[in-house]
Amino acid sequence: MTNSIKVERARKNITQGQLAEMVGVSRQTINAIELGKYNPSTVLSLKMSRVFEVSVNDLFCLEDDD
Repeated sequence: MTNSIKVERARKNITQGQLAEMVGVSRQTINAIELGKYNPSTVLSLKMSRVFEVSVNDLFCLEDDD
């Protein structure tokens, strides 16, 4: 699964730490998601899509090998 979290953070000028606080996780969790090392829960995905005002499908993309 790929994601555009880093791009969306830059667009909104939000740090990993700020995003983490907004959605109730650690900065390390946001970092792991951005690097593709961790797939977030549905609830966390929805919280992040709300912060960025985009759909979950715009924020995350399922790849063929997933």
